[in-house]
Amino acid sequence: MKIRNVLITGASGKIGRNLIPELLKAGYHVRAIQFDEPVDFKGVEIIEGDVRDPGLARKALKDMDAVIHLANCKENREVFMETNIKGTFYLLDEARNCRHIKQFIQAGSDARAGIYYYPHPYPIDETYPHSAYPGYYAFSKVLEEVMCEQYFIQYQLPITILRFSWVHDEDDFLAHITLSEPNFGVPVWCEIAKTQDQKKYFEKGIDGVAKLIHPGGKPGIRHIVGIKDTVEGVLLALGNHSAIGQAFAITGPSPFSYDFAAGYVSERLNLPIIEFEYEGFYDFTHNISKARSILGYNPQYDITRIIDDAIEFRKLGKKRTPIKYIG
Repeated sequence: MKIRNVLITGASGKIGRNLIPELLKAGYHVRAIQFDEPVDFKGVEIIEGDVRDPGLARKALKDMDAVIHLANCKENREVFMETNIKGTFYLLDEARNCRHIKQFIQAGSDARAGIYYYPHPYPIDETYPHSAYPGYYAFSKVLEEVMCEQYFIQYQLPITILRFSWVHDEDDFLAHITLSEPNFGVPVWCEIAKTQDQKKYFEKGIDGVAKLIHPGGKPGIRHIVGIKDTVEGVLLALGNHSAIGQAFAITGPSPFSYDFAAGYVSERLNLPIIEFEYEGFYDFTHNISKARSILGYNPQYDITRIIDDAIEFRKLGKKRTPIKYIG
């Protein structure tokens, strides 16, 4: 499958801003939709617009071979339907009508499978049914996938769905597992602090490392993905004929335990470990054998490499990219 010209939505987001340089390096001509934040990459064709605009898709898809659709909004009841659902629909329908799109890559999420909100007695794979956790974002990821699935079935539109785990870049993981601001992701430790010893860290502004445990003391287990593995997953899917009509889990090489992660961060940063018991968390892991066998996906960033990169980011004095959502 020969692909030269690629349209990317959500270009200023976490995945987009890391993916674009790699697409350029690989020789693709990149057209990026610029919405509310600048997309500042030399060699990228910029088109200003909003995916909620029904007229944008025709202009944006003109002369393109492929679409990488990353744009979405999170927990915003007022606009998620217009942005995530209608915006995706406009792109899908124009891709069907224009007849020259060779691949439409949709950014999915493991939110569609409920992750830690529901029990998962076995690793989540691509056959796991849609079962979004409560919230507008997870709900929209299911609806987006269903639209893509139907456009493949009804119109043979060449769809590929990449189901990303929680993507970590910069110092995201430290922002999650330590108690100091900023709070990134869930659980939010101050909200589940019960004992006076736990609460004092937030009341007095003392930093520490959170160790999530289940009632009974077993540490929580979950799966995440580093940004470099995320980008590699997209590049491996793009132009891959075997990826058409398929969904793939794009996540890290293995899940991590909060026991191990807290211990590693504690040792590296010389911070105390504080246990947080949370009965609303269910362990979950992913089976990525399909992505490994079909795409050749071989993720390299386990939890230690993600933590090491986050620590290095802070040591270099870099500033976090502002985000519009907690995780």
